[in-house]
Amino acid sequence: MSNETISQADGDVKIVRTTSTFDCGGRCPIRLHVKNNRIIRIEGDDAEEPEQLRTCLRCRAFRQYVHHPQRLMYPQKRIGERGEGKFERISWDEALETLAGELTRVKETYGNEGIFLATGGGYLAGLHNGGLAAQRLMNQFGGCVTHYGNISSEGAVWASLTQYGSVMVGNSREDLLNSKLIILWGWDPARMISGTNTMYHVIKAKENGAKIIAVDPRYHDTAATVADEWIPIRPGTDTAVFVAMAHVMINENLHDRAFLDKYTIGFDKFKEYVLGREDGIEKTPAWAAEISGVEAAVIERLAREYAGTNPAALMDCQGPARSAMGEQFNRCAATLCAMTGNVGRAGGSACGGLMGLPIGHMFRMSAIPPGKNPFELDGPNVKGTLDIRMRVIKRVHINKIFDAILEGKQGGYPTDIKMMWSMCNNYLNQTGNSNKAARALQKLEFFCAQELFMTAQARYADLLLPVTTAAERSDLTRPWPSGPYFTFMNRALQPLGECKSDLVIVSELAERLGIEGFNPYTEEEWLKMFIDHNPEYQEHIKDYDKFREDGIHRVKLDEPIIAFKEHIDDIENNPFPTPSGKIEIFSQRVADLAKPDTPPIPKYMPTPEDRNDPLVETYPLQLLTPHPKNRVHSELYMVPWLREVEEHRAWINPIDADSRGIKDGDEIYVFNDRGKVAITAWVTERIIPGVVSIFEGAWFDPDDEGIDHGACANTLTKDAYSGGGAAVMNTSLVEVEKV
Repeated sequence: MSNETISQADGDVKIVRTTSTFDCGGRCPIRLHVKNNRIIRIEGDDAEEPEQLRTCLRCRAFRQYVHHPQRLMYPQKRIGERGEGKFERISWDEALETLAGELTRVKETYGNEGIFLATGGGYLAGLHNGGLAAQRLMNQFGGCVTHYGNISSEGAVWASLTQYGSVMVGNSREDLLNSKLIILWGWDPARMISGTNTMYHVIKAKENGAKIIAVDPRYHDTAATVADEWIPIRPGTDTAVFVAMAHVMINENLHDRAFLDKYTIGFDKFKEYVLGREDGIEKTPAWAAEISGVEAAVIERLAREYAGTNPAALMDCQGPARSAMGEQFNRCAATLCAMTGNVGRAGGSACGGLMGLPIGHMFRMSAIPPGKNPFELDGPNVKGTLDIRMRVIKRVHINKIFDAILEGKQGGYPTDIKMMWSMCNNYLNQTGNSNKAARALQKLEFFCAQELFMTAQARYADLLLPVTTAAERSDLTRPWPSGPYFTFMNRALQPLGECKSDLVIVSELAERLGIEGFNPYTEEEWLKMFIDHNPEYQEHIKDYDKFREDGIHRVKLDEPIIAFKEHIDDIENNPFPTPSGKIEIFSQRVADLAKPDTPPIPKYMPTPEDRNDPLVETYPLQLLTPHPKNRVHSELYMVPWLREVEEHRAWINPIDADSRGIKDGDEIYVFNDRGKVAITAWVTERIIPGVVSIFEGAWFDPDDEGIDHGACANTLTKDAYSGGGAAVMNTSLVEVEKV
């Protein structure tokens, strides 16, 4: 296992061991065959069973991404109208002087609060993480405005920190082989990857005799592959079914009272709600059936099967968590795990949506710093590094960035934003309400984007700075949410064209801003220091050179990692990291907030744009925006091989299609008050009536009439968030008509 050079008749081919940095659920080891600074072939992991990590189709198409003819290769400035996409080439000197000049102008004219720094998950690694470098630069420049929250998982983070005090709520995937029952609730690992080899272990668990049940509005790829049963459910009603399952367990004395008494706090308050003593509404299966469309008899059977199968893994995920019921979904799922005694147990699960492991996990880096407060705070109350506490002037929720630009202080936001500096993201495309985002970018005095492609957002920039791919950098990466392993990303190519890494761009900008000593080390020196000074790396990696040569360090486990096992084994000496030291089914911290949309126990509550909203008379269909299997959010959208994998289509049930005169393959409009997209219909019984599905990540491309022919799902979604901070991407109403 080493990087090597193969001599061939037509020249030398270098094989480089590396990985990707996409914001997907895996971190695939890959071997890049490189000749003349070009990737000519890609191979996956060559480890033997059972250690081999199977490379996904995204990574296998990586060379078409790196060498795509439409990659940005040199700095450019806008010459047309903003959003028109017309640019001309300039030098790096002019580009960096322009950016430095705009930062200085806005600071001197409006103060640092006029500068908005937008960073994201487009590149997930330790060193060349443009967001970290840029934030450090802005700290030294006097501060900036930035965002908080996570589009994918903020509801799950809030729920896990509230219930458990930790986001490390996952069991290692091989533990699925210890399960007798696996319930995939809003979880489709065959499509969205949930850790490299997750689907492999799900299949192995089925072969090992586990029964698998999928609960979802769609008969998704994982259900089609492994499920023994599909239980269709209306979007946003999952929590109602969970509560009704709890009702069955309580009434039939199926819950693990001894576990609840020893390890949890607040179950009696939850029980009062479930039995209707709190509000006069008993949460029976019949009550939930009316809401969810799942038959009462099915809810009863599922509750009995889950409570009576020992052990069982309820696998909640982040699809239902990206909704107006987001954190309630994950909190209620975790409560059922406690009621059945499956927390901290081999073959069980803790839920919480994140599924992360405490070894090698990305969240152990910067994404969720230790001590992060799960409640909405900003300014000096931010918990994290000293620099962040000192210099983050104000923060805006990630799904309200563009509303904040448009509304400013008059709209109740902390500042009036005048310029935006963006890297590692395509937020116009990936946050809610893309049309509003486009209007906001038009309002800015200046917008600079560091990008690989002319994305939907990049078209609105005044200044474009071309960046390198993961193949053109060395770095340290970690998987999420699986593992346990660490990966080293070896540079395979010299930077193509005039591309620079985000770190190099920020470092060269620092010189022009008069900030000395910003980047005193080489890439190699930084990476070596990261290993030498990080306790987790020190614990597991004893030989830096071997780690770099192998490209991966696999942590050998005597047994699978089980979330919270040490707490369950000995809670007296290992209390949960919550105020009570227990699993908090009732949270006093939440109660103290006194917010109606964040009750102290998990509850089902009606929300705007659910199926009971009066708006359903105008827009009668619920919209789902799942992850695609042929791109990572909006990344890889331009790769030809991946576009061949699956056409971008809208799933619609035959009942809904027939009543609208729509046939399979017809061009249709999907629309609401926020926008209209043009897309091809896929008429299928794999989605329930009353629901349509458009995979997120396709590029926003409106015509002169405002019709989005790219069919970006977020043209239709709301730029709103739940009480716990979940971006509500799966709580939107739409109508459909034939073009």
